[in-house]
Amino acid sequence: MIGLCGALGSGKTAFARAFIRARLGRRSEEVPSPTFTLVQLYDDAAGAIWHFDLYRLGAPEDVYELGIEDAFSGAISLIEWPEKLGSIMPGDWLQVHLAPGEGEEERLVTITPHGCRARALTEALAEDLERDA
Repeated sequence: MIGLCGALGSGKTAFARAFIRARLGRRSEEVPSPTFTLVQLYDDAAGAIWHFDLYRLGAPEDVYELGIEDAFSGAISLIEWPEKLGSIMPGDWLQVHLAPGEGEEERLVTITPHGCRARALTEALAEDLERDA
């Protein structure tokens, strides 16, 4: 699970769209925002991706109506506003916090692991970035 955090307009949906397109290899595919539907599902041979936007979620338990258990059981879950999950939040997840950068199109990204798997992913990403620098 990847939790996308940050203020309104910080780029959470843009990040999710870019992630989905890159992961599925569909650079030109339309990736609608789940602002009103609350969830969009992308099935692919490489694995399913669930994109949740919980901004309008009334109560944490309302997320069960959206299929969150299926999403957590074997798919990639991108969740905007993960703090809305409260105690439903899994113990192992990756927090991606987005904040405005110096320029209008720039963002500052802070990645925080929560749990063993998330920590391993963060360490692998750091190694890749060091190698590519």
